[in-house]
Amino acid sequence: MIGNNVSHSKRRTKRSFDVNLFKKKFYYVEKGCWIELRLSAAGLRIINKKGLDAALNEAVANGYCDWNEIAVIG
Repeated sequence: MIGNNVSHSKRRTKRSFDVNLFKKKFYYVEKGCWIELRLSAAGLRIINKKGLDAALNEAVANGYCDWNEIAVIG
């Protein structure tokens, strides 16, 4: 998303609003391995609320990610 920085004197310069992404490791109990996901702060809250397995199944069903994109660490 693009917007403006507005100074105290009301001068406007262009800026961009980036997505708040994290690289986070999770232990996937159902598969017995560590996985690494790149997700937003809202995605992290969804995992805390629903659980990792339910959140991943819902994300794959809605087309947000694919099982091949999930990096298995060990």
